Amino acid sequence: MSVDNLFTLAMLVFLQAVLGFDNLLYISLESKRVAVERRQMVRRVGIALAIVLRVVLLVVIVQAIDAFQVPFGGLHVPGIVEGDFNVHSVIVLVGGVFIVYTAFKEITHLLTVHDIDGDAEEGPQRAPGVAIAWIVVMNLVFSFDSILSALALTRVMWVMATAIVISGVMMMVLADKVSDFLERNRMYEVLGLFILLIVGVMLLSEGGHLAHLHFGGHPVEPMSKTTFYFTIVILTLVDLAQGRYQKKLDLERAE
Repeated sequence: MSVDNLFTLAMLVFLQAVLGFDNLLYISLESKRVAVERRQMVRRVGIALAIVLRVVLLVVIVQAIDAFQVPFGGLHVPGIVEGDFNVHSVIVLVGGVFIVYTAFKEITHLLTVHDIDGDAEEGPQRAPGVAIAWIVVMNLVFSFDSILSALALTRVMWVMATAIVISGVMMMVLADKVSDFLERNRMYEVLGLFILLIVGVMLLSEGGHLAHLHFGGHPVEPMSKTTFYFTIVILTLVDLAQGRYQKKLDLERAE
């Protein structure tokens, strides 16, 4: 319980909170696929299970961090595509593909809906157990890099485990608030889905970099966190400006 460890704990909790933003969007999206009265339960159970598995994943990574970086196979078509895959890169790439697919599918769905209010109140599309399973799986994908970032700050197990638990509890509280906000302000759903799409692209770029993928002789470069957050800020500003402009047009037409 030294001062250094407590300071590191505070830094890790903050880091986990920042990196967990994209996870909150996915949890909100996934929970909407079950009946309204089960959504809060799905979010809380999913996050609670994810916290336990995050701690387990932390222990596994600490014990076998080198094994996650050892290439187990490659793809070599000279001049077209080349790369060497390890466990870390495969997890990130698969997570990226799934997030891009999910975001694109939901955006397409929003654009094809004819009765928005009616569509929002449709019966459950997915069983609660399945939704919980997906929340847990994607939580682990999102947590992989946050755990590696934590290892760069400290190797004290109780500090990292405590940060995971605290951030998980914070996520459990914020997940309800984010979901309620999007439910009350459905106009921001598109913004959230495009942010999720960018998250998927970021995961794909990071996974491709970890696998040393080259397409046509050009390496895949990871999207920096600065670029990611800058893009989110720009998207949010554009969405807010568009919303205000639309209200102005509506007022002018009503006069």
